[in-house]
Amino acid sequence: MKEINDIVKAYREAKGNGLKTALATVVKVDGSSYRQPGARMLVTEDGQLTGAISGGCLEGDALKKAVLAIHQKNNKLITYDTSNPDDVEFGVQLGCNGIVHILFEYIDENAAQNPISLLEKTTEGRNEAVVTTIFSLEKKNTQIGTIASIINQEVTLLNPNTISETELLNFSSQVFEAKKNVIRKASSNEILLQYIPPKTTLIIAGAGNDVKPLVETASILGWKIILADGRATHAQKKRFPKADDVLLATPEEIINKIEIDESNIFVLMTHNYNYDLALLKLIIHRPLKYIGLLGPKTKLDRMIEDMTSSGMVIGNEELNKLFGPVGLDIGAETSEEIAISVVAEIQAVLNQRKGLSLRDKKEKIHTDIVSN
Repeated sequence: MKEINDIVKAYREAKGNGLKTALATVVKVDGSSYRQPGARMLVTEDGQLTGAISGGCLEGDALKKAVLAIHQKNNKLITYDTSNPDDVEFGVQLGCNGIVHILFEYIDENAAQNPISLLEKTTEGRNEAVVTTIFSLEKKNTQIGTIASIINQEVTLLNPNTISETELLNFSSQVFEAKKNVIRKASSNEILLQYIPPKTTLIIAGAGNDVKPLVETASILGWKIILADGRATHAQKKRFPKADDVLLATPEEIINKIEIDESNIFVLMTHNYNYDLALLKLIIHRPLKYIGLLGPKTKLDRMIEDMTSSGMVIGNEELNKLFGPVGLDIGAETSEEIAISVVAEIQAVLNQRKGLSLRDKKEKIHTDIVSN
């Protein structure tokens, strides 16, 4: 989501400065690649890059291809074959052992709707979305490009002659259910249906000094950050400039002021047992994937005992969303180290991963895109 936000912002700035742009999108990968389908990069005619389509090895040649697409005002599909280590066709030695197909799209800033406006729609509100890009590996064919977005069963389609809304809704239903990208084949074309989750909102109960590194780390990922604390001396926006909102609030007031759904992540770190317990009671049965609690395991055990003794039902569903002590086991001691371990654990939970060392992973790092 952050990459899309950055691209939308860069496009606005480029348009304001009178610069033409092109959008580069990884649409398909065969074998291994640093970035997967759906990775995007905006290129301006004066060579500014926002986003990434590789670890940096393709960007130089991609810049040339993007500028060519701008000057010719059409879309181009370029294939980078890195499976042969002796292949120096593009002047790069990638070593990824894969084939990467990248679509370059000229962005018509005068059009009422264009691929960037479709991406922008996905950043509005708190809804999951699917962005559809049609391409063909037969380079003689017309490269249609990023053509539609689907949000809340509402389809925004740039050209109805390319694909019907009914087809898009049928295709996207599989994506929303799996919450993963899908590639569909349609005659001589292929359709990348990119799943875009709602923006993660991190809600931190606590505004002590140890919260500052957590705010800084989460902001790098582009998460929305809300802080809440009952102490007027601590809950001040000037202390947390990268937080989106800082609330002076009781646990009850937090719940009343924040819309809570599955895109919310809670971390309780006020160092006030009663405050954290009161908030935990209010959120434990909400549809959350992650509630982190700073402190030892004995603190979490005591909280669970206090909740059950008060008549609350705490089953496996509730226990599975509780992470206390919070964070991955990386030997963290300082608040900065703890922040890294907490954000890494949250990222793993959001992506349904276990937080293993990649060295010890038996499967491929990236899950294969469903293609049918």
